[in-house]
Amino acid sequence: MDIVGFLALALAAVGGIVSIGSRITQADQRLARVERKLDLIMEHLDLREENPRMDEVLALVREGKKIHAIKVYRESTGAGLKEAKEAVDRLG
Repeated sequence: MDIVGFLALALAAVGGIVSIGSRITQADQRLARVERKLDLIMEHLDLREENPRMDEVLALVREGKKIHAIKVYRESTGAGLKEAKEAVDRLG
């Protein structure tokens, strides 16, 4: 394969990767909007999501073990790092 063919193949691969990344970003944004709407609905209906480990998270926050609290929150909810940090910050 000559250099031009190789470069064309590499460029196509990079374009595919960028396209996939763009679709993932769009899906993440749509999911975030749906989650915000659901949170508003739950708040309006005065519903709370039960999390059996939330007492553990609260205890860790009170003990000043914020990083461990974030870890437990992420494990119990499946939340991302940013979302877990914000949630733990709200508790503290």
